[in-house]
Amino acid sequence: MTSYTTMPSPVGELLLAGQPAGDGVRLTHVSMQGQRFAPAVRPEWRADPAPFAPVIRQLTAYFAGDLTEFDLDLAPRGTQFQQRIWQALDSVRYGTTTTYGQLAAQLGVPRDRIQALGAAIGANPLAIIRPCHRVVGSDGAMRGYAGGVERKQQLLAHEGALLGTSW
Repeated sequence: MTSYTTMPSPVGELLLAGQPAGDGVRLTHVSMQGQRFAPAVRPEWRADPAPFAPVIRQLTAYFAGDLTEFDLDLAPRGTQFQQRIWQALDSVRYGTTTTYGQLAAQLGVPRDRIQALGAAIGANPLAIIRPCHRVVGSDGAMRGYAGGVERKQQLLAHEGALLGTSW
């Protein structure tokens, strides 16, 4: 069974979804309103904020500037290729960025598969938690972000990886 809740954030309301496990949750989705590929709450999902308390606590600390690395039980669903790309996002540290090409080289993804790598990054179901916002174009340009380029810029500014205003 999937449980869900929402929480306010500086980048808009977040939808959190996952599978209850013990006192917490195995997180399957974190998405922003209007985000491309974001799941819609399904009739069989159960609204239950209780198991999401640790997730909300960590996200709140992140937005306050007090947390730079998440420690959560993650259970996103995707292909083996997507899972590999999503796990690699965890190596892009707070306050830094990488490029699509650098990530491809790190993973041994051939140049002709960089578009597939970009699609996998764009389908990341754990926005903010799995930091797809830290992947930029080779020229430093803000390439597409499922949550919107403005939010990508806000997140990077918040983390100190980009000059500008966060929240």
